[in-house]
Amino acid sequence: MLNNKYRTHMCGTIGEKEVGQSVKIAGWVENIRDHGGVIFVDIRDMTGVIQTVSNDDSIFDGITRESSITLSGTIRKRDEDDYNDHIETGTIELLVDSLEVLGKSKNVLPFEVMTSMDVSEDVRLKYRYLDLRNPKVKNNIIFRSRVFDFLRKIMKEEGFLELQTPIITASSPEGARDFIVPSRKYHGKFYALPQAPQQFKQLLMCGGFDKYFQIAPCFRDEDARSDRLYGEFYQLDFEMAFAEEEDVLKLGEYVFRSVFNEFGKTKLDEAPFVRLSYKESMERFGTDKPDLRNPLEIIDLTDVFEETTFRPFRGVPVKGIVVEDIASKSNSWFNELGDFAKSIGMSAGVGYFKVNDDMSFVGPIDKFLTDDEREDLIKVGNLKPQSVIFFIADRKNAYKFAGQIRDELGRKLDLINKDEYKFCIVKDFPMYEWSEEEDKYIFTHNPFSMPQGGMKDLTTKNPEDILAYQFDFVCNGIEMSSGAVRNHDTEIMKKAFSIAGYEESEIEKRFKALYEAFKYGAPPHAGMAPGIDRMLMLLLDEDNIRETVAFPLNASGADQLMQAPGEVSELQLREAHIKIR
Repeated sequence: MLNNKYRTHMCGTIGEKEVGQSVKIAGWVENIRDHGGVIFVDIRDMTGVIQTVSNDDSIFDGITRESSITLSGTIRKRDEDDYNDHIETGTIELLVDSLEVLGKSKNVLPFEVMTSMDVSEDVRLKYRYLDLRNPKVKNNIIFRSRVFDFLRKIMKEEGFLELQTPIITASSPEGARDFIVPSRKYHGKFYALPQAPQQFKQLLMCGGFDKYFQIAPCFRDEDARSDRLYGEFYQLDFEMAFAEEEDVLKLGEYVFRSVFNEFGKTKLDEAPFVRLSYKESMERFGTDKPDLRNPLEIIDLTDVFEETTFRPFRGVPVKGIVVEDIASKSNSWFNELGDFAKSIGMSAGVGYFKVNDDMSFVGPIDKFLTDDEREDLIKVGNLKPQSVIFFIADRKNAYKFAGQIRDELGRKLDLINKDEYKFCIVKDFPMYEWSEEEDKYIFTHNPFSMPQGGMKDLTTKNPEDILAYQFDFVCNGIEMSSGAVRNHDTEIMKKAFSIAGYEESEIEKRFKALYEAFKYGAPPHAGMAPGIDRMLMLLLDEDNIRETVAFPLNASGADQLMQAPGEVSELQLREAHIKIR
C-alpha cells in the first residue's frame, strides 16, 4: 500500500500528469551522473526508473549506487532537448528537496547490475539478490507469476478443483532418482520428496474428486541440462475421473493454446495439434520429440541396399535425408557436417552424394553404387537436380543418428523459424523396452499407465509390441508434457508389473495405497502434467531454463547463494540415525 512514510508513488508510474505535484518515491540508486557540476541520480523500483535532480547537490553527498533510499520533491517537466526516449518517465524528473538513505550499499559491487547477464552464472547466482534487480531478470520472474495466475484461472474455469498433495512422502520408482529424507522418529527409515504427485492424484480420483489440478513442485535427482532444472521444477498437474485419452488431449491442447496465445510472441494455429504415433515420429524425424519447424524428414533406404556390395550399408538399417538445392555448398560445409556426425558417435561420419543437373551423382560413395541402386534412390528419395542425399547407417542407432543429423541440417541451413511455435502430440508409446543393463524388460514411461488392449494384449503379445495409452506434448523439439490413461484395475496392474519383473508382494509393498484403493471401485481416470518451467523458457525465448526461476540451483546442482548442499552437525546426524561412510 502506497502513501506511507517511504513513498506516495512508484517510479515508473509517474508521468506528465503529476507535473507540479509533490511526491515521495523509494527505490535503489541505479546511476549517479555529474553533468557539468549538476548531479543527476536515477532511481529504480519495481515499476521503472525516474531521473532526480536537486538545486542543492550536497543532498546527494555520500550516496552509493544500489543503496535503497527515499526521496521527496516536486515533479517537473524536462527541457525537450533532455527527453529520454528509453524510459517511460523520460519527459519528467523529480526535483528533490529531501533524501534519506534506508540501506547503504558497498561502494564496490560484485558486478554491474544493469549488465549482470554478461557475468558468469555462478557469480550471478551467488549474488542473486543483486542479479534480480536487473530489469530483464526481474521481468522474467514477474512474467512467471503472471503465467501461474493465468493457469490457475483457466483450470478453475474448466471446473478443476485446486488441491495440494504431500511434499514428504514415500519413495517410488518413477524413472529418476529420489531425494530421500531420513526419519528422526522411525529409525533406519526414509521419506522421499515426490518426483510427481502421481499416486496421490490417482488416489484423489478414487476418492471421488472428478477434476483435480495443482501447480506442483516436483523433485528429481537428475543432472541439469539447458532445458531441465536440477532438483526442483514445477508442473501443472491435473487429472480427470471417468475420462478417456481424447478428453485429456483436447484439454491439453486448450491449455497450451490458451497460454501461448496469451503470452507468446506469435499465435498458435486454431487447428488441432499434429498427432503422431511414437513409431511414425521415430521413422520420420528420428526422435520422439520432433521439431516440426524443420521441414526435413527421414526416409528408409534399407530395402534399396538389401543386396549392396558396399560393406557399411550391408545388413544394417540405412536412413536418408534429402535436401534440395544445396549441391553447390563448399567442401568445407560438408566436412563440417561430417565432423558433427563423428562428434555424436558416427565413427565413419555421414555419407552423401550430390545430384547434378543431368541426374548423375557426385560424392564419396557414388562409386560403390550400382545403376539399379541409383535408380531406386532417385525414385524413393524423389531426387531432383542440385539436391543432396545424406546417408546414415547403423545397426542400433540409425534413427537416433538420423534425427541428430536432421536437426543439425536444420540449424546449418537456417530452416527453422525461431519466431514460430509448432506443437505436436506423440502417442502410442511402447509399454516396455529391453534393458541390456538390467537384463529384463522395463517400463518406457509411467508404470501406472493402462496398456492398450488391456489384459488381452498383456497375455498374448510380445512385451515390445505392447503399446500404452501414453502421450507427450512436444513444442519446437522440447517435451512439454507427459500424460496417460491410468491403470485402475488391480489384475491388469499385477500383470503389467510382472512383465517388468515385479512380484505381486513387491507391488503390494511399494504401491500399497494404489493397490488397495483399486479394490474399492476405482474409476477410469487420465491426466497429464505440462512442465511450467519449460513453457516459460519457450515463451520468454530463453536458451537456459534457469533464467525462468527466481532462485535456481546452478548447472552442477549447487546453491551458490545459500551454499547448499552443505554439512550438518553431528547432532543432526545422530538425531536422524545417520553415519557418513
